[in-house]
Amino acid sequence: MDLRDLYRRFDFELAVDEKARLHESIRDLCRQMALNMDALLPDCRETATVMIKIEEVMFWANAAVARHEVTSN
Repeated sequence: MDLRDLYRRFDFELAVDEKARLHESIRDLCRQMALNMDALLPDCRETATVMIKIEEVMFWANAAVARHEVTSN
């Protein structure tokens, strides 16, 4: 594996300005989805998996913002 890729994957970059706003938006969107799913679904193993998958979405979305240049769409 490329060493630059490894360092990029495991480095920490303090989010500022636009990146910080994107991280916050991602967390808010995922939190809202989790709250909605919690209200709609029964308390069971499948719902627990839904929550884990929403956490994964949040993780990967935040990783995309942290690891790559942010451009406005």
